Amino acid sequence: MPRSDTLWLAGICAARTGASMMSMAYPAILPIVQREWGLSATAAGSISSAFQLGTAFALVVVSTLADRVGARIVFLWAAFASAVVSLLLPVLAQGYFSALFLFSALAVSLAGTYTPGLILLADRFPVGRRGWAIGWFLASSSIGYTLALGLAGLVVPLGGWKMALMAVALGPVTCAALAIPILRGTTRRPSTGQATWKFGGDLLKNRAAQLMIAGYTFHSWELLGMWAWTPAFLTAALATHGLGVSRSAGIGANLTALFHVMGIAASSMGGWLSDRWGRTAVILAMMTMSTLCSFTFGWLLTAPLAVVILVGLVYGFSAIGDSPVYSTGITEVVDPAHLGSVLAVRSLLGFGAGAVAPLVFGAVLDLTDGRVAGGVWGWAFSVLGVGGFLGICSMFWLRAIPESRRMASGKR
Repeated sequence: MPRSDTLWLAGICAARTGASMMSMAYPAILPIVQREWGLSATAAGSISSAFQLGTAFALVVVSTLADRVGARIVFLWAAFASAVVSLLLPVLAQGYFSALFLFSALAVSLAGTYTPGLILLADRFPVGRRGWAIGWFLASSSIGYTLALGLAGLVVPLGGWKMALMAVALGPVTCAALAIPILRGTTRRPSTGQATWKFGGDLLKNRAAQLMIAGYTFHSWELLGMWAWTPAFLTAALATHGLGVSRSAGIGANLTALFHVMGIAASSMGGWLSDRWGRTAVILAMMTMSTLCSFTFGWLLTAPLAVVILVGLVYGFSAIGDSPVYSTGITEVVDPAHLGSVLAVRSLLGFGAGAVAPLVFGAVLDLTDGRVAGGVWGWAFSVLGVGGFLGICSMFWLRAIPESRRMASGKR
């Protein structure tokens, strides 16, 4: 691969790292603001849901724009918008409704650094290297999540949640500063399809794309629900060992950051392995592990911390390890002229499921007091595991159809 491509990939990954930091801002402070604002678990989860729902609808818009005006322009504007909103958030968030609005606005701006980035990668890298490249792009998101949670874990005990948000907001500012030099000279993908844009492109005739999107939707249900509530679960687990709320929240954020470190390795490895072993094989391996973790993790509230951390590391690795594979597979089974529109459908369904998952999780906790009753955490995480099981079924179905041979040079 040309050295210029490697440097370009490193640059866009660095920008995505900065942008993605704010995606973990709310989960990092959730235990603190839930207590300070007097929120129920359902209300606290609804802010995460609003973030994911905003992402879902924004990705439809940015995918449409990427097909029409080019992914580069969308990425640049989104980078600057996310920097502005991130800096305003710790100043203006004063309670439930302001946080709901601001995190929704943040989601809209951050979305433009995701799908357009995938389209830029699909344009630049051939099929044999595409899984590897997209794997690193998604791994860079995990790096951002790790940095955000680690930084918040350090700052929250010292200066509170507002100072933590301000520190994490430096990530999108960095993204905006990097975006212009990185994308200078990047060409717009030429469209070979019809001039009129059609939502979903030819998706209704494409079974392979339908099943990849179904798998991604169930994957997002499990992954985004887990990401939203793991810091709060770890805070509750640490509290059972006698730690105070603020200290538990700080340590919980740092432990979650450790789980995201596993996600960095998983994303880069998942894309690379799928280039060699096949897309569905890697998805099935990762999703089987994550589903087992979903049905186990929540029941460990009062278990020894070493056990909680060990299972959490496996969970963090497996839940995201298949993320780059869905994106790569879709680029292989969809006509390039319709890629943006199909990614729009994928994003709407995937992040839509991810928006509902934290809300359902919180509702299960509210059946009793989830911060005290360990069993409720177990049921809540098990709800996420149902999505993992359905995703496994989708991938077995995909492997059974001839169209799957279009992926990974015939490896399915």
